[in-house]
Amino acid sequence: MHLNKLALALSLAALALPMSAMAQDDAAATAEAPAAEEASSNLSWNFSLTTDYVFRGITQTDRKPAAQGGLDYAFGDSGWAVGTWGSNVDFGSEGPDLEIDTYIGWSHDLSEEWNFNILLDRYNYVGYPNNADRFDYNELIGKLSYKGMITFTGAYSNDYAQLDISETYFNVGGKWDIGHDFSVNAGIGRTDFSDDVEGYTDWNLGISRQFGPVNAALNYYDVDVDGPRLSDEIVLTLAFGG
Repeated sequence: MHLNKLALALSLAALALPMSAMAQDDAAATAEAPAAEEASSNLSWNFSLTTDYVFRGITQTDRKPAAQGGLDYAFGDSGWAVGTWGSNVDFGSEGPDLEIDTYIGWSHDLSEEWNFNILLDRYNYVGYPNNADRFDYNELIGKLSYKGMITFTGAYSNDYAQLDISETYFNVGGKWDIGHDFSVNAGIGRTDFSDDVEGYTDWNLGISRQFGPVNAALNYYDVDVDGPRLSDEIVLTLAFGG
């Protein structure tokens, strides 16, 4: 086991999946395909500025700001959609400096209250130093949502960050309107690995408000293990979409 590579790979744990205006907010609905009733919009976009790109409790930018954006295309009312999303990252001299995700997803309304979607994402990293190990990998994600307020997420990678280990992730999170254009969100997730590699639990709590076309959000992120890239911080994000 390449322990140095694993340590960096944990920093690379990026499910910064769009089809959501705030890619780092996994509890809210990151990486899900658009609901069937929204698919007729076809092309959509998202852009955000954030004081730190945090995913699953891990800073992807070494606690520095990030600019992020993506495009999604939905194929009518079929539930199918494809997209791409990108963000700057900072993993020091041993890692790349740009993440570009590409994905395909399918969404289906099980009833008026329940929605299911499944997505296959490819995490691509750009700007590797010479002779550096690559971390690009695939992940399969499934989500079950109730009234858009509570979401249960499961994800699996059979070769996490090209380390010859598998990874599983489970999360339950929600977002609730509290009036006057304010919403609160919260979530808790668990990441586990094969081959006796230690996993960890992450959680977040936040509040957001819509100001015309801009959504401003404050989120607190934390994990149950210690490390320089493991977040214990409050992050401000300004998100735009259309």
